Amino acid sequence: MEKPNALYAQSGGVTAVINASASGVIEAARLHADKIGTVYAARNGIIGALTEDLIDTSFESSADIKALRHTPSGAFGSCRHKLGSLEKDRPQYERLIEVFSAHNIKYFFYNGGGDSQDTAYKVSQFSKTLGYPITCIGIPKTIDNDLPFTDNSPGFGSVAKYVAVSIREAAMDLAAMALTSTKVFVLEVMGRHAGWIAAASGLACEKEGDAPHIILFPEIPFAPEAFLKRVQECVQRFGYCAIVVSEGLKNQDGTFLSESGLVDAFGHKQLGGVAPLIAKLTKEKLGYKYHYAISDYLQRSARHIASKTDVDQAYALGKAAVEFALAGKNAVMPIIVRQPGKTYQWKIGEAPLEKVANIEVNLPRDYISTDGFSITQKARAYLSPLIEGEDYPPYKNGLPQYVTLRNVAVEKKSEAVFEV
Repeated sequence: MEKPNALYAQSGGVTAVINASASGVIEAARLHADKIGTVYAARNGIIGALTEDLIDTSFESSADIKALRHTPSGAFGSCRHKLGSLEKDRPQYERLIEVFSAHNIKYFFYNGGGDSQDTAYKVSQFSKTLGYPITCIGIPKTIDNDLPFTDNSPGFGSVAKYVAVSIREAAMDLAAMALTSTKVFVLEVMGRHAGWIAAASGLACEKEGDAPHIILFPEIPFAPEAFLKRVQECVQRFGYCAIVVSEGLKNQDGTFLSESGLVDAFGHKQLGGVAPLIAKLTKEKLGYKYHYAISDYLQRSARHIASKTDVDQAYALGKAAVEFALAGKNAVMPIIVRQPGKTYQWKIGEAPLEKVANIEVNLPRDYISTDGFSITQKARAYLSPLIEGEDYPPYKNGLPQYVTLRNVAVEKKSEAVFEV
């Protein structure tokens, strides 16, 4: 009897450690070659599955699959393409099953955020109605750290480490020049609705006067007068003011300060850059010279400074996804479960995809200081272990060495041509 094959796909914004999850999936599947045939990867996420643009990972060497663990970005490509309801997008779900059937794919591992987990759940349910049941396991991934059930999301710990290091180093530059030059520096970080990344920058502040002096969270409506007062106080006390602002900072009426008027493929409003708005406000109202930076892709691709905790967890979740599937589990997502005790420990648990999908977990109010400009000790206790440890990639000629896979295409077998 022919062994069933597996399909792995990555979705949404990539991270410094999403490939570590891919490595975990493929290496675990190879250890169970008696139960799983070929592991295919969908080129450019779910779009590759819809268009039957598949990659045969068996052409990749063991060394290259292992090297994925220290390589950032998405080795097989990713996309932003959301499948809607089974009624609205039925042809796309039917197409997925058609491709799965053509390639004897019985296991589907979907690595992504809430929208991706929603898709994986719907595929698991819809496949039953067509008489070709698929075992669907979601693998969590999002730098925003806003997935429910899991203690934290792979990708977040490394971004958290990056922004905390970045604001500390930038503030040292600022302090050195503040007497005769720049007095305000603003670092913009990602986070549309949840301020986890912005909060992580607060780890750099270990004593009074340390940066960041102000954190602006999406959970706290922006109050210009209170903000400007705090900026002025910081400049007077410390000689300068280092600020971290989340891209999702909102006005008092709930609108984004930096909304551009565009939407992405998931229907999310495009944000146009809040750092220059905040920086210019300090210049217009207080007269301070400023600089700003938008961390953007840099924060999520910075594998050279990744958190070892994050790398280990991303890999473990990929491995667990395969083990779950072979154990007969379906429509579930492996999660990180924090263990009680003074020493940070974690284990793998599970959550049903039906309950994971499309839920965003915001930064708790008790993680934010009373004045709304910094983090609490409770937040620090939660965040600190997630940035622990270094896991440097190999270096050559002064630069990190990352792997580029062969990504050999699989011959198409279905007759239909599908356009997304």
